[in-house]
Amino acid sequence: MSLAVRVIPCLDVDNGRVVKGVNFVDLRDAGDPVEMATVYDAEGADELTFLDITASSDSRGTTFDVVGRTADQVFIPLTVGGGVRTPEDVDRLLRAGADKVGINTAAITRPDVIAEIAHRFGSQVLVLSVDARRAADQPSGFEVTTHGGRQSAGIDAVEWARRATELGAGEILLNSMDADGTRDGFDLEMIRAVRDVTQVPLIASGGAGRLEHFAQAVDAGADAVLAASVFHFGDMTIGQVKETLRASGHRVR
Repeated sequence: MSLAVRVIPCLDVDNGRVVKGVNFVDLRDAGDPVEMATVYDAEGADELTFLDITASSDSRGTTFDVVGRTADQVFIPLTVGGGVRTPEDVDRLLRAGADKVGINTAAITRPDVIAEIAHRFGSQVLVLSVDARRAADQPSGFEVTTHGGRQSAGIDAVEWARRATELGAGEILLNSMDADGTRDGFDLEMIRAVRDVTQVPLIASGGAGRLEHFAQAVDAGADAVLAASVFHFGDMTIGQVKETLRASGHRVR
C-alpha cells in the first residue's frame, strides 16, 4: 500500500515575513509566518516547509524565533531550510522546534556534511533541497543551481539526487527553477528522472497553478506536493488539492 500523498505549503521567510515572487524575484509580502502556519494547519496541511531565503547571520535569529513560535502553535511536521551548513545548525533548528531540516548549497560545497548529519540525527531529519533547471550540457538534461537559481553549480541534478541519497539524505525537495512561480505546472520530466534513480520520498515543487497539476506530479512519481503562492493568495485551498488528488485515485490523509 502506497503512503498517503502529502500536501505541503511552503513559506518563504525574509526577515520574519512570508514573501513570494516569480523565479525568486519581485517579492511580495504575503503575511506573518506564524499566523499563516496556523491557518494551513487548520486547513489540513500535512506538513509545513519554511525556507529562510536570506539566511545570512542577521536574519538567522529571526528564523529561530519564528520556528519556535510556530512549533508552539501547530502540530504538523515542520521542515526548515536556508543557511544550514553544519550538524550544529541542524541541532539548533531541531531544538527550536523543527522536525526536519533542509540543506542545499552547503551540501553541494561539501557533500560529506550529508553523511555527518544523517549519522548524528538520522536520515529522516535531512531533506536535500535541489533547485534544478533544464541544461542541455548535462547528461540528464537538468543541472543544479545555487543562489536562488541564479548560478549554475555545474553538476547534473539527477546524478546529484542519486549521490546525496546514497550519502544519507532521507528526502528530496525537487524544485524546478524554470517553473517556479509561473503556475504552468510542475516539471514532470524532471520528477520522473529523479524518481528513476532514488527510492527516498520525493517532494515536487515549482509551478503549481491549477488543481490538476498536483495529481500530474504524483503520477510522475512525487510522494508529496509543495506550493506557495497559490495557497498564500487564495487561488486554492489545501482541501481542494486533496479532493482533486483523491478524485484522481491517490490516497490523501
